[in-house]
Amino acid sequence: MAESGPGKIRLFNDFCGPEIPVANAVAYGTSAGGCNYYLGDFGVKGDLADTDAGAVALDVVSGAIRLTGTNEAEEGCALTTDAVFSPALMGPIVVEARVNMQAVTARNIFVGLCDIIIDLLNPPLTSDTVTHTLTASDLAGFHIDTSLTAGTTWHCVYNGGTTTGDTVSTNTTSAVVAVAGEYDVLRLVVDTNGTVEWFINGDSKKKVTNAVSTSVLQGVICGCFGTTTTITDIDVDYLLVTANRDWTR
Repeated sequence: MAESGPGKIRLFNDFCGPEIPVANAVAYGTSAGGCNYYLGDFGVKGDLADTDAGAVALDVVSGAIRLTGTNEAEEGCALTTDAVFSPALMGPIVVEARVNMQAVTARNIFVGLCDIIIDLLNPPLTSDTVTHTLTASDLAGFHIDTSLTAGTTWHCVYNGGTTTGDTVSTNTTSAVVAVAGEYDVLRLVVDTNGTVEWFINGDSKKKVTNAVSTSVLQGVICGCFGTTTTITDIDVDYLLVTANRDWTR
């Protein structure tokens, strides 16, 4: 049933507001108490009990947030939603972020959708040489893993649809190389039929039909994870998510 006004879901943070530091946080429900943190419409999840991890606002033009991961492999920090988005019922779903990195070394970056959203968040996939290991059964997004041969290139990754998730990185490459200190605008569009299209800096880089399940609920992840003992980070100028509301009674 079509509705106006509240029929459109829009989550957005330009990170121009007051600084909300996140450091050495304790996940909600643990014996030590504490809570997760929120930056406007988005939660902050990951290995927040580690003193290395967190999120702080940056005093830069137009504002930005720096997410800092840990010095442990497959641990990190990310902006998230809950797993509440159904492509079939809410598509098209759009996830858009403008991001850069201080250095494009020793890190695993993921920006997109995934079905696993938990407090102690791990990367939806890891990669090495020319192979992706698709840990999450349902995902679609932009990925950099410096353990890949083309480790500074954005890859268009997916899993969960009737089109088998591609694990060969030479097939998923966007050919766009991330440059330290330079922003890229990443835009992911997931249609009601499970078709996914990846845009970088306004240009379509890949489109895959049936790339994701149309019925599995997924949430947004925009973050960084460790690959070695090097602390990781990613700067986010803004994060935008739009979708249609499901009016099923």
